[in-house]
Amino acid sequence: MPSKNSWQVALVEDWQLGGFGLYVHWPFCEAKCPYCDFNSHVSRQIDQSRWAKALASEIKRVGALTRGRVLNSIFFGGGTPSLMAVETVASVLEAASDTWVWANDIEITLEANPSSVEADKFRGFRDAGVNRVSLGVQSLRDDDLKRLGRLHNVDEARRALDIAKNVFDRVSFDLIYARQDQTLANWETELTEALALAADHLSLYQLTIEQGTAFGDRYNAGKLRGLPNEDISADMFDLTQAVCEAHGMPAYEVSNHAKPSAESRHNLIYWRYGDYAGVGPGAHGRLSVSGRKFATDAVLQPGAWLQKVEQGQAADQAVALSGADQAAEYLMMGLRIQEGVDLARLHNMQGIETLRPTIGKLVDMDLLWEKKGRLGVTPGGKLLLNSVLVELLGSS
Repeated sequence: MPSKNSWQVALVEDWQLGGFGLYVHWPFCEAKCPYCDFNSHVSRQIDQSRWAKALASEIKRVGALTRGRVLNSIFFGGGTPSLMAVETVASVLEAASDTWVWANDIEITLEANPSSVEADKFRGFRDAGVNRVSLGVQSLRDDDLKRLGRLHNVDEARRALDIAKNVFDRVSFDLIYARQDQTLANWETELTEALALAADHLSLYQLTIEQGTAFGDRYNAGKLRGLPNEDISADMFDLTQAVCEAHGMPAYEVSNHAKPSAESRHNLIYWRYGDYAGVGPGAHGRLSVSGRKFATDAVLQPGAWLQKVEQGQAADQAVALSGADQAAEYLMMGLRIQEGVDLARLHNMQGIETLRPTIGKLVDMDLLWEKKGRLGVTPGGKLLLNSVLVELLGSS
């Protein structure tokens, strides 16, 4: 990232339309899940004090480039952030509080795996300042949890949810569907159970086979059998929308459902194309400085990241984004949410004249809607979102 002097920090109006958040990446897990392509590593010995100092140091470095901002959210992701010591979380939050002014309603989320949930530790996280937790449940079926490489069982997941709901006012959990040998009826039953357990937010993802993962290797070798075909997967998506809406938790983003006012404020910063500082190995960020927006990418390997920070070096690289880059990212993020994108804002990033014929065609095909200066994806368009984006980005 460029030095403080070369950036000449200044507030930029556009990012304020999305807000400002802090993402903290904890790269360690108890085991690597076979479907996961996140930057996560298994390590039996972690010097928590050393990591706490390094994360706090990076926050202060980025803070020097973003003075005067109001921080709307903090998100501890990973990896498995619930493996962090309470003291480590407290140290990070203290550094963030010393660095930025916090919004009165700041959202501070910590991801947790059910196998690492302890009531006393959760109370410690709460007392440190965490006010929202997101649990990686992934399935309410023991056989599927084993297939997914999870270390917990369904009873442990239910216990973790009970603890979380007793400690925190805001609780979310994740499920993966379109799993091996899963039928539409199976998923409807499981989803109904999940909604009965839910607090105020659910993240429901279709299983995606990523290259470079254990599942990807098995799939390439023809050994990952029983995956639903595209038609069944589409039916599962439609069912998910209908069942969640009937239970008062409509989709506000393609894969995220919430009760009114319980949407993830941090993720909305991403989808509304605000600014966020990314701290920790492999963390990404978007920072606007002196009228320019920069994409930041941190060093992936935990050891290399830690060494750079402790040597006083920047642990990330920054690349300036052109107006066309920003417009493309805003479309890719903003069309995921129900509210869509602001066409005037998009036009300010890059003129949209060349997009007009494509927008008109996609509206006529009932894949996009346009009203009151905004552009969004129709229910039918959600299933074809990648294709819609290819059309739009290809004509920009």
